[in-house]
Amino acid sequence: MLRYQHLLRSTLSKETCRRTLPNGTIERCPKWTVLIVVLLGDGAKRFNEIKRMVGGISQRMLAFTLRGLERDGLVTRTVYPTTPPRVEYELTKLGGTLWTAVEPLSSWAREHVIEILASRGMFDDNKD
Repeated sequence: MLRYQHLLRSTLSKETCRRTLPNGTIERCPKWTVLIVVLLGDGAKRFNEIKRMVGGISQRMLAFTLRGLERDGLVTRTVYPTTPPRVEYELTKLGGTLWTAVEPLSSWAREHVIEILASRGMFDDNKD
């Protein structure tokens, strides 16, 4: 999964999100949202597990994104009374419907990653 993360991240700017999503449906439209939803589609995960799988995301940004997804009703945060405390994040039923919508994008990216990387290489070589 880590090899494909750059293809799964949304590159929408905040302004683009405001124009295309009604009433700020998903206010936080950072590049991490889609990737996190795709990762949680496989089941509940702990914070550091998500952080490792995403790669390149700061702890602060991951916490911000997860809080936003929780606020929007897409993710649940479950705290288990253990020592040390264990916290897991999981898609809600509503989050599952978003996963159903974005999973084909993830599949497409995995299927075409070689072609995309080759195209990028040719483009970059021609720029020099």
